[in-house]
Amino acid sequence: MTPPSPSVTPTVFELPGFLPQFVAGNRSRAIVCGLDPHEYDRVTGGLGTLHDWLPAFRRVGEAYRAAGERYAAGGHVVSAGGAFRTAARWLHCATFPPLAEHARTIAAAREADAAMGRAFGYLDPEAVRIEGEGFAGWLRRPVDSVRPVRVVLVVPGLNSGKEEFHAVDEALLRRGVATFSYDGPGQGVLVDGAPRADHHRVASRVIDALATRADLDTTAGVGLVGMSLGGFHAILTAAHEPRVAATVAVSGPYRLDWAELPLFVRETLTVRAGGAGAAEEFARRVDLAGIAARIGTPLRVVEGGDDVTPGVLSAERAGHEAARGEVLVVPHGDHLLCNAQSEWLPDTADWLTDRLG
Repeated sequence: MTPPSPSVTPTVFELPGFLPQFVAGNRSRAIVCGLDPHEYDRVTGGLGTLHDWLPAFRRVGEAYRAAGERYAAGGHVVSAGGAFRTAARWLHCATFPPLAEHARTIAAAREADAAMGRAFGYLDPEAVRIEGEGFAGWLRRPVDSVRPVRVVLVVPGLNSGKEEFHAVDEALLRRGVATFSYDGPGQGVLVDGAPRADHHRVASRVIDALATRADLDTTAGVGLVGMSLGGFHAILTAAHEPRVAATVAVSGPYRLDWAELPLFVRETLTVRAGGAGAAEEFARRVDLAGIAARIGTPLRVVEGGDDVTPGVLSAERAGHEAARGEVLVVPHGDHLLCNAQSEWLPDTADWLTDRLG
């Protein structure tokens, strides 16, 4: 292979040693998403370059999808649902690298979405697909609950999607709260669009849609849980949307500095925003200065002490600026505290459901 010209900035796919760094950096994230750690190690151990990531993960996802079809044909619905769910998770994790051939990422994200729909058909038949302008997601209600029930919106991050945070959904469902995990512009099944720094407008349309349902109680407000960049979206929404009753932001940014961001983050933003100029403008608008102080409802910001990224100012500052804000820091937590889930999720799920009454 001819090395890149010295005058051309290399991509993350060409950086020496980036593949093992990427594999290690995404391991806890993939495990919390639901991938078997041993299988993750086997698959990533066979990668030659970062270019191999998407096709390798996609092959595993397709194998699980085929297993789901076999189980379904034999009438084994629990096994079928589990296989389709695992397929969706592998297909979603296939989309992590910022491929210049964005059509491949779009295709994998759509396959993940379809596989999760098949999974819910067996594992949670009452899950309801709800779509609107700029969003698509799944409403799940707690089993045997007295309806209407309160509801929490789960908002994913930059290269994430609704297939990734089922642990959050399950924690809330077990506590008697409904969840609506959705993809917004530039996320998951909507990755063919550009992310929006005014995501609060999308969240307001989501709340509009949920407010029409007789099985949900939105009159006293909804809850928000934002993950990574979704934490910024959640805090912004809480400042603008009076129907938000309580908010959690996990590993969210307060501000982005484009010039200081790692190459991987800049490339991901560039691919998903549709160009470097649009990506830089998006990053400039990710800024909570003067925003968090406008939030009058409870806000909890959850941060990992080991989650330090150049160019990213932590949303911890927003937790201190909000009138009813608080901050939970787990010193050894990584990004999204995937390596310390038991140290933030149960207590935070209790915190949120308590504030929803």
